[in-house]
Parts: sequence; C-alpha cells; structure tokens
Amino acid sequence: MKLSNKVYNILKYVALIVLPALATLLLGLGELWGIAIMPKIAGTVTLIATFLGTILQVSTAKYWANKEQTDGE
Repeated sequence: MKLSNKVYNILKYVALIVLPALATLLLGLGELWGIAIMPKIAGTVTLIATFLGTILQVSTAKYWANKEQTDGE
C-alpha cells in the first residue's frame, strides 16, 4: 500500500507525538484521580503507537528500497 506524503506525515506525527503524549496524560490523570483502569488504557494507546510506528517504518523501508532500484536503472 502506498501512502501519500500528507497521510504519511500525519500518521508519523500521530505515532511519534500525539499517542505517546496521550498515553502519558492518561497515566498521569489515572494516578492523580485514582482511576484504576487508566494504566490499561494508557498501555493500549502505547501498543497502538508502537504498532503504527512499526507499520510506518516498514513503509519507509519499502519506499527507499524501491527508490534505490529505480534510481539505479
């Protein structure tokens, strides 16, 4: 699957900035307010961020491998 630069940049921003910040916020609020389930929710957000980051890295590796093949011809 090919991603446009705009979609890639948005997903990268979400994976690297938004989701980790959200997980940290949720964990902190859960601790502050004594919400016992919050670590599980923050953990879920972290897992999603990790998955998204991995998918984006695979996409980047495929892009560069494909670019090297076409540039070399």
